[in-house]
Amino acid sequence: MNEPEFAELAAGHSLGALSAEDERRYRVALAAHPEWSPIADDDADTAALLAEGASPVAPPPVLRDALLARIAVTPQNPDTEGETAAAGEGVVSTGSETVPDVAPDEPPVPDSRRQERARSASAAGGEGASRRPRRLLFALAACLVLIVGLGVGAAVVIPQLLRPAAVVALDRIESEPDAAQKTVALPSGGHATAHWSASIGTAVLVSDGLEPLDGNQTYELWFVRGDAPVSAGVFAAEQGTTTAQLRGSMHAGDAIAVTVEPAGGSPTGKPTSQPIVVIPTS
Repeated sequence: MNEPEFAELAAGHSLGALSAEDERRYRVALAAHPEWSPIADDDADTAALLAEGASPVAPPPVLRDALLARIAVTPQNPDTEGETAAAGEGVVSTGSETVPDVAPDEPPVPDSRRQERARSASAAGGEGASRRPRRLLFALAACLVLIVGLGVGAAVVIPQLLRPAAVVALDRIESEPDAAQKTVALPSGGHATAHWSASIGTAVLVSDGLEPLDGNQTYELWFVRGDAPVSAGVFAAEQGTTTAQLRGSMHAGDAIAVTVEPAGGSPTGKPTSQPIVVIPTS
């Protein structure tokens, strides 16, 4: 067994996801290679940290169904003899259990046996490739166990990770004591509201009714700092409400503007058209 294979088993052990046979292989490998114990310790600490204070809950049915479907089409007959040979180098059998071979006076392996082992290893390349789906399946199962272990924590954290950055920025602005906002009408009949917090230098524009553009044009955001416009990124309007975060740091007194520019943004770094939105923040 090599170190990456041990690391896979250590991850599964820390999650309580190993079969009885893999658990035995894990313990034998750990006894034979004490220098790998930091890998196991790190995985155990990580699993404990992730599950701390979380109540277990059942995984979503769709996740369980996907895992069972994957198991149904994945070969479940690993070559235990081949795996034992890979894991058992430097290990001897005592009849009742397998223990590390620590005999100091083991004779050197003859060249002929080395050559035979090399040929066997080359022939085993296909077997190693056939085990890859099982390793992928193991990783999928470990993810399922982790989600179950996280419980309520996963139900809270995962949706947070999937939220758009502009929405996350808007929530952060609204949580600041100096959060402010201002709304103006759009030429199309909708409205646009700028949200900002000077203390964190972040601004977000929320528009309702901003017309989508064709592929040759885009909307560009600007901080208007005195008489100097500073590009704050481009965005595409969606049907209904569009939320866009201004790139860069907002300065006190900046106005927030929107222009229509060629696809990709202004080629000159300055507005090429009159702004359709200007929102003062002071």
